[in-house]
Amino acid sequence: MKWMTVRTQDGLRVGYVKEGALQTVDAPNLQAIVEGAAWRDDGAAVPLASVEPVAPLVPRNIVCVGANYRDHCVETGLAIPEKPVIFAKFGNTLAAHGDPITWPEGFTEKVDWEAELGVVIGRRARGVHEADALSHVFGYVAANDVSARDVQLGEAQWVRGKSLDGFCPLAPTLVTRDEIADVQSLGIYCRVNGEAVQSSNTREMIFSVAYLIAYLSRAMTLEPGDLILTGTPAGVGLGLKPPRFLKRGDVVTVEIDGLGAVTNPVAGAVARG
Repeated sequence: MKWMTVRTQDGLRVGYVKEGALQTVDAPNLQAIVEGAAWRDDGAAVPLASVEPVAPLVPRNIVCVGANYRDHCVETGLAIPEKPVIFAKFGNTLAAHGDPITWPEGFTEKVDWEAELGVVIGRRARGVHEADALSHVFGYVAANDVSARDVQLGEAQWVRGKSLDGFCPLAPTLVTRDEIADVQSLGIYCRVNGEAVQSSNTREMIFSVAYLIAYLSRAMTLEPGDLILTGTPAGVGLGLKPPRFLKRGDVVTVEIDGLGAVTNPVAGAVARG
């Protein structure tokens, strides 16, 4: 199923895509469904063109994996990791399809795109084996791990440069695990102003989704609704020659086969109190 959360005149509603329309259900939010709450159809389906999507769910945690594609490591001068590189983004980074990408005036001059596969946990994972790891997944979502490179790489930790407000746009649809035959065989793309800048496949990951879930779960309990961002392939602005970064007026789209796309205009630097 392809789940969405949409804004209506009566507030946020949850539904699933059905024959080009959105069928709303009686659940309070998508998190409740991820946690296993019962639901049923509620009212008539409405055309997708008439709905206003927001981020499909609000993750409990956003756990990120860096340097997980060899070609990305090469283009940015990072060593090929022997173990997953783990960092975090915070909840303030969450953004929806269509939300403008902004950053505080004077804070950064190097805002970059990163097309990533997002994995949403659906069943508690603690000390799981790699062979069983995917059974703990609820679904998948296309994500953009927007990054302030000068801040990220200018500090010992990456978190501050990765956690600006709105720096984690998610596609409108969260696609359940059963609809994806092989999560390690999905085309992953990014376009800036219509120009293809990233074009790869999740088979190129250094550490697979299953490995990452097992690896993380040995240290931390992954709960339903947790989001794992699994790294980005080559083609980021930092790796281009010369480097290229987002500016006001740009439009950036991340798309993954079977999961849909998230597009965001870039509004650039804004004054913040």
